[in-house]
Amino acid sequence: MQGKKQFQNSLLNIIPQAATAALAIAVVFALTVVLTPSAQAQKPATSVAWNEKVLHSFGGTDGSLPCSGLTGDAAGNLYGTTCAGGTYNDGTVFELKPTVGGGWTEKVLHNFNNNGADGYLPEAGLTFDAAGNLYGTTLMGGTYNYGTVFELIPSPNAAGGWTEKVLHNFNKNGADGYEPWASLIFDAVGNLYGTSGAGGTYNDGTVFRLRPTPGGGWTEQVLHSFNWNGTDGYEPFASLILDAAGNLYGMTFYGGHYGVGTVFELTPSPNAAGWTEQVLHSFNSNGEDGFYPWLDGLIFDATGNLYGTTYAGGAYYSCSSLGCGTVFELTPTGGGGWTEQVLHSFGNGTDGASPHAAGLIFDAAGNLYGTTYGGGSYSSCGSLGCGTVFELTPSGGGGWTEQVLHNFDWNGMDGIVPSAGLISDAAGNLYGTTVNGGTSDGGTVFELTRN
Repeated sequence: MQGKKQFQNSLLNIIPQAATAALAIAVVFALTVVLTPSAQAQKPATSVAWNEKVLHSFGGTDGSLPCSGLTGDAAGNLYGTTCAGGTYNDGTVFELKPTVGGGWTEKVLHNFNNNGADGYLPEAGLTFDAAGNLYGTTLMGGTYNYGTVFELIPSPNAAGGWTEKVLHNFNKNGADGYEPWASLIFDAVGNLYGTSGAGGTYNDGTVFRLRPTPGGGWTEQVLHSFNWNGTDGYEPFASLILDAAGNLYGMTFYGGHYGVGTVFELTPSPNAAGWTEQVLHSFNSNGEDGFYPWLDGLIFDATGNLYGTTYAGGAYYSCSSLGCGTVFELTPTGGGGWTEQVLHSFGNGTDGASPHAAGLIFDAAGNLYGTTYGGGSYSSCGSLGCGTVFELTPSGGGGWTEQVLHNFDWNGMDGIVPSAGLISDAAGNLYGTTVNGGTSDGGTVFELTRN
């Protein structure tokens, strides 16, 4: 990526302009270097009705710096990736299994290796297929060192390991995308879809599809090359979602009418000739709207409205001059248009700030849950805060009420800086990761249980 825009120099405003493995890992390690645990941490003003439990603290050989969110299987096991650590310090895929008595056991399923063939630096989460295989992306590595799509296949023997297969090597050749930051999704016929932060015809990022071919191979097709032309978005870091009609939705960090990001839709042509892009919303740094949607993907509600977060913007500027971020809703209107509403502006008092990849989820009652990268009630991470887990509850008249469910605290046990979203189990418990903190300061996997 060419650094077309620059964030200001605060830790909460570092963005991947030159997406190299060294930079991406250095950004996360910077939090460890700059922040110093404090015994004088400010206590939260009010208690909340959720209890947090650290399920695993990463320490290096088992992986460290879990940058992405979690994926669960039907047996209740949790799966994720770490950006660093493992045998080669190039990242891992891990599994956490619940044990009798309430504990959890971690197992490294794959150690990434910067050896010219394997990918490394997996920034994104994982996706299961119906057969129980895992799929993901790496930001770097592979044949051309511009990232990969990989598959992990479990051994038929339950005591066996997992075998990795690289499905695609991204190539900076003027046509293919490269540097994929986001996780993948499947369609109903088994095709994989994703985004790359750079590359394509204009070197502004792509949307791509991988189709399985006879004999076990996969064929890639670039569905859209983003273009920094004053209308289109560019540099899509977030993952995609599909609607029932097969249309794709996603976000770009930059671009649009105001240059600070977009929400877009890709519609397949009826004759399979191509895909047509429509920009549904251009974010605006006008002091009200949010802007810079980072690694957060969109979600639908039951009526077809879209929800997501932005890293900057909104009504409050206590965390930085760019604003502290928002949660927004996009509602379809007649004639193909969409109307945006900001549901919450972060940064008011001890609120969270700067949702990095909040990955919003709904519960059965229609409440929204997510994370913020900074903010919260504790000063153990300095003025930037250690991050939060939040809930948004719809209220009368179309408004929403926020509650902070957990304030992360750098106290030698709790995790800090949650850079990914949450998942929930059937009982409504929430699970997520923090990039730093824990007993070895290599990040954590945590659970939040309603009290």
